[in-house]
Amino acid sequence: MAPGIVAQPCDLVTVPARQGLEAVDILRLRDGVGPVLHDGACDTLGFLVPPGTAAGWDVPGSACTQTSGRGIPLGGPEGGAAPEPPVQGTGWLVPPDGAYADATDPAVLRAALGEAARTIEAVDRCQ
Repeated sequence: MAPGIVAQPCDLVTVPARQGLEAVDILRLRDGVGPVLHDGACDTLGFLVPPGTAAGWDVPGSACTQTSGRGIPLGGPEGGAAPEPPVQGTGWLVPPDGAYADATDPAVLRAALGEAARTIEAVDRCQ
């Protein structure tokens, strides 16, 4: 691990991309978004959340994966480049150095995902 990079333990909440993108916008408006990953096909987004979140995560349409203490490197190298994503085949939508926090607060994420789902439902009804 390069100097200046600290591995922080985290869990990962995975959601469909459409709902995740809405939630990212909501969280950015409230300065509450942590690092966010996208999969290679952009089908899903993954929100980094504090370790232990997986044990109580129950939001329909999403999954929370426990990392068993594995962390991601936060605080990129001195050159300012974002660290490699912690999951193979993913990229950063919101890199650690562009996030407002080391991880997204689970309660705040739960509320943003609910608001995003309601927004998508309303848009779909109007089409």
